[in-house]
Amino acid sequence: MFSLPSVPRRIWTAVGALLLLAALTALVALPRSDRDTSARQDGAPTEITDDGDIPWPEEGQAAVTLEGSGQVLTHGAQRPVPIASLTKVMTAYVVLTGHPLRPGEEGPRIEVDPQAAHEAGVGGESTVVVTPGDHRTERELLHLLLLPSANNIARLLARWDAGSEEAFVRKMQRAAHHLGMRDTTYTDASGIEPTTTSTAADQLKLAREAMRLPVLRDIVATREATVPGVGRVANSNTLLGTSGVVGLKTGSSTPAGGNLLWAARTDGTRLLLGAVLHQRADTTPAEGLTAALEASRTLIDGLRARPRSTGSEG
Repeated sequence: MFSLPSVPRRIWTAVGALLLLAALTALVALPRSDRDTSARQDGAPTEITDDGDIPWPEEGQAAVTLEGSGQVLTHGAQRPVPIASLTKVMTAYVVLTGHPLRPGEEGPRIEVDPQAAHEAGVGGESTVVVTPGDHRTERELLHLLLLPSANNIARLLARWDAGSEEAFVRKMQRAAHHLGMRDTTYTDASGIEPTTTSTAADQLKLAREAMRLPVLRDIVATREATVPGVGRVANSNTLLGTSGVVGLKTGSSTPAGGNLLWAARTDGTRLLLGAVLHQRADTTPAEGLTAALEASRTLIDGLRARPRSTGSEG
């Protein structure tokens, strides 16, 4: 965490907005060669707590970074909170790491087991109806995992990949450790468990790696898809196609509130990544998700407008 321990709090409060405004300008306006030199020697991004003139959410926590900048701006206490279906980004990442797909490739055909079929519509979870004995391709199941956010498909993929959900969760935790997600704990593959927790800053570490996988990047940018045997499914991320948004994943539950891990283009090439967590927690999943989407849109629009105001973008 970036700090100025030798500077009194009253002085930091007075100049903090100016310093962090400069940091954000560096984040969105400098040429890539200049931005990249701000990365720490160990390759990890510099995390800066922001109290400046950025339209952050009024509650919960958030973090943003420009790909390649070497800086992460955070807002709110970065303490682990339930992340609900943001968990499925790691599920997809682990599956694709172990079973990579090339662009346009469907991958192996995976049998729908009786458990995945039985779980459809049970317990009020987000699921899709599937037929036991059917065979769906890896790519088709990833669509069901990431667009309508089907919990039964998350657990099916976990069993297919690792033999059991428990074994798969251990792989998720190892991947989190490898990515430096020190404040993240995975206890299930879908995010239904409130014990699966993370921070906005940690989720950005995952987002950076996930968006480097062409197949995952393509799927999370898809508004809707038709999956044989299931039908047409829509992406729960309703910001897609607006404000430059090209991904990533929603997540909502009563304990988690509303969460959104997002990716947006600032222009034709630069990718702005952000995480907004714990919006309207302890209300309803629908209320929380609406709040997360609205807060994210405000944040994204504010950040995308900033470089234009400095005249740095054409």
